[in-house]
Amino acid sequence: MSFEILSKHLNGIIVLRTARFEDHRGFFEELYRVDALWKLGVEEVFVQDNRSNSHRNVIRGLHYQFRPPMGKLIRVVAGSAQFIELDIRKDSPTFGRHVEIELSDSNNKLLWVPPGFANGFCALTDTVDVIYKCTAIYNPLGEGSINPLDPALGIKWFVTDAILSERDAKAPPLSEIKYSL
Repeated sequence: MSFEILSKHLNGIIVLRTARFEDHRGFFEELYRVDALWKLGVEEVFVQDNRSNSHRNVIRGLHYQFRPPMGKLIRVVAGSAQFIELDIRKDSPTFGRHVEIELSDSNNKLLWVPPGFANGFCALTDTVDVIYKCTAIYNPLGEGSINPLDPALGIKWFVTDAILSERDAKAPPLSEIKYSL
């Protein structure tokens, strides 16, 4: 099979690994294969692909979309990044808890983040390219942010001199977010 489940977290997050076939020329791997993901329980329809490029110490997030709810299938194709997935499902027994996962171009990991989680990451290398498939079309009127440096979250980012956008730096703490999931 081209994908395998490595771990599951917070009743929804799945860390997968793709098969990589290497030889003296380099390597080959399938980035996305619907039938293999369906067999592993990821039966979503993806409607949009995105790419993000960041420099070392950049933190992006924590972002979420509630109208319509958006899930993401994430991978790093260049560099390495620390991902944080925060459960923001009000009725979830793991509400407010997060999981930290490192994705890189060398570890072949793929991350399934269903709707109901705020997603963020920190660039650990000089350049990081992240690609992700989305289950909903981006809607700027239906999105939200949570301050990634909110001390109540207990996130241990792998950087000391974080670089944030103005939007992320001014985002409210988890205790103040208003959304409908």
